[in-house]
Amino acid sequence: MLNKKHFIEIEKQLEEHLSSINGNTSEIQALFDYLHEIEIKLDKLTQRLEETQLNQKETKPVITSLNQIEKKVFLVLYTDEIPLSYKEIAEKAGLPLALIPECVSSLSLKGVPFQRSCYNGQLFMKLDSKFKDIQAKENLVNLSLQSFME
Repeated sequence: MLNKKHFIEIEKQLEEHLSSINGNTSEIQALFDYLHEIEIKLDKLTQRLEETQLNQKETKPVITSLNQIEKKVFLVLYTDEIPLSYKEIAEKAGLPLALIPECVSSLSLKGVPFQRSCYNGQLFMKLDSKFKDIQAKENLVNLSLQSFME
């Protein structure tokens, strides 16, 4: 039979259980608040990133004028869709292979952006596709029709 002593024991266990539930609820609420703060910070970060990307789109690269050899190498890279090795660039531009690494470096220093890749230990170069689009629209490198004829 249940007597008053048993009821008091059950009541004590229920109070402990209730206290434990309240503690867990507080932890859950604290975690929820923390996650909400992180979500707010992520939203702000996303917004800043989007603003930065928009600002980058508005600024166009500035290219220093190219000499004749640089123009030849640029035209080879500009007119080819696939990445080319130094040897392929030299052949298509009709220039000695020894000139190509120096010329590519010079182009890069003058602001021409490249995409580089390596395959079987060989370096391949390609003009940055976004830059090619801007070049097609705004002629940043200042190429003339005569450049294509030479």
